Amino acid sequence: MIARGVVGATLVVVGGLITTALPTSIARTVFAPWVEVGESMPGRMLGLCVTVVGLGLLTWAWLDLLRRTGSTGRDLHTRLDEVRRATTWWACPLLIAPPLFSRDGWSYAALGEMVRRDVSPYDHGPRVLGGALVERVDPMWMDTPSPYGPLPLVLGSWFASVTRDPWLLVVLHRLCAVAGLLLLAWAVPRLARAAGHDPALASALAISSPLVLAHGVGGLHNDLLMVGLAVAALAVALDRERPESWLVAAGLAGLAASVKLPGGLVCIGIALVSLRAGATLAQRLGRLAAVGAVSVGTLLATGVLPGLGIGWLHALSVPGVVHTPLSAPTMLGSGLGSLLVGLGAHDAGAVVLPATRALGSLLALGAAGWLALTAPTGHGGSAVRTTGLVTLAAFVLSPVVHPWYALWFVPFAASLWLVRRRTQALVAGCVVLGMTAPLDSSLAGAHVMVWTAIGLVVAVGVPLLASTHTIRLGRVPAVKVRAASSYVGSPGTRTSPSPAASPLSDDA
Repeated sequence: MIARGVVGATLVVVGGLITTALPTSIARTVFAPWVEVGESMPGRMLGLCVTVVGLGLLTWAWLDLLRRTGSTGRDLHTRLDEVRRATTWWACPLLIAPPLFSRDGWSYAALGEMVRRDVSPYDHGPRVLGGALVERVDPMWMDTPSPYGPLPLVLGSWFASVTRDPWLLVVLHRLCAVAGLLLLAWAVPRLARAAGHDPALASALAISSPLVLAHGVGGLHNDLLMVGLAVAALAVALDRERPESWLVAAGLAGLAASVKLPGGLVCIGIALVSLRAGATLAQRLGRLAAVGAVSVGTLLATGVLPGLGIGWLHALSVPGVVHTPLSAPTMLGSGLGSLLVGLGAHDAGAVVLPATRALGSLLALGAAGWLALTAPTGHGGSAVRTTGLVTLAAFVLSPVVHPWYALWFVPFAASLWLVRRRTQALVAGCVVLGMTAPLDSSLAGAHVMVWTAIGLVVAVGVPLLASTHTIRLGRVPAVKVRAASSYVGSPGTRTSPSPAASPLSDDA
């Protein structure tokens, strides 16, 4: 199983070297043979085939890992170690890959060099650099300011002070994704124990999936670091025996928001779990304000102290220029707008899309506010569930949704006992989002490549997707989860009631 996943990850890297456009300085090195293969249409199709087969093997290995981990006849320590060992082996080949399934990695390298040169990435686009560093940056983002928070830019400037080689910079930036993965490996078992879930199974769902490995590690997207910090923040807040734990957690939430703003949504869960059960509305509002103040203070300090300031707030609208098919508000607005234009109402059609996008954002904020004011306080499992619902609403209602945005809520959902249908939906979603990774924007306009990719993904992915319905994830009695607390949780963390008491427990 582990060997199969390693072979799959290696094939993904080989296929990526063929299909990914590399800077000239890299293309003329030892990777020249791969680049030459990818310069022809048959060669690119070969690379695409290799990539999809690799993703298929990786997904197959992960599904087998879920089956093994869901079988509760073995010791928790053994199962959790197996999950972490498999994830480590599967991630290793991806560490040296070029940015896979997206060009964002090249943008990260260029933005870090801009900060090193004291050129504000919130006022200028990467084009001001010129040279090999911007050679493969997506043309769409060459002249736009950075929409990212200050933390990844500061880290990028440190990396740029070590080397200016594009390949090495990408590898160094991938360490941020690895840091996020390590934070998840540490924090998810603690969230799972608080929610009455099996820590080993929760870890297999949260850190080993093709979604995490393909988009988080292979694509080195900042979202993996963001969610790692956010999940770690909530895990720290679960330690109720240390009164100052919510302060530390709020600081970590501020760091998560300084990567990407949705990371700050975990502040709601931190505030809820840090209060006593049955807290009054005044106490709830006071704690929410206090957690928010510490988080915002950390966020501002992350930008102001290195000299970046708060210019990134003005660039938050930059991603909105993209229309993504996974965004429900965008698709709804586009459809209604086209219909109105077709009926002759051109003025009305022009305002529908911005209106539906704004409405989606308002609904997400409304859901977060309602949950913050009504969800139970003083209970770890409820805090995990509430944070999962808040981040899920942000994902579903966001005006821009990329596949890797699912990383926002998957670790929280994986930490909960869900009814079997919802667990299978979570597994199937990770399979679909991982297997469709090759259908990235670089294929735009290449119709032969697009249809070839779709055919390959369907041929390999559908049998794997069908097999998810055969997965039977056994229940771990609450007493076993408690017995393992010294290994997977903080010594003073309270154990939640039996999963059967939760409306989200596995009752099928």
